[in-house]
Amino acid sequence: MAKAMKNEKYGEWAFLLGVILALIIGLFSTQISEQNPDYLIYLTGVLAVLGLIVGILNIREKETTTFLIAAITLIAVSTSWGPITSMLETVLGPTLGDDVSIISELFARFFSALLAFVSPAALIIALKAIYDLATKQ
Repeated sequence: MAKAMKNEKYGEWAFLLGVILALIIGLFSTQISEQNPDYLIYLTGVLAVLGLIVGILNIREKETTTFLIAAITLIAVSTSWGPITSMLETVLGPTLGDDVSIISELFARFFSALLAFVSPAALIIALKAIYDLATKQ
């Protein structure tokens, strides 16, 4: 029981760290790339590893469906961000000018980093779900 609680804490910390790192990458990816483009690749790799940890340690069988629906929703929002950006620039562009483009770009980079974090976790959970379905009799 104590070991399960300890693993749960690692998973919680990995989740929190992953979201914070995705936010930092979203806000500062341009500056990070200017310093050294490899840093952004390494940080994205760290996000993927954190996602794997979250997928392995955090998500229980009863949470599988909810997690996968949330992951699918995140992917849908991320992929539809381009048309949303175009609409925002059309509607708010005359009022806010270039600020709309900057804000849209920040959101796009954040979503991209968040996907790098959530996708490996979703892959692990989906594989677990398929395995559970295949082995149940």
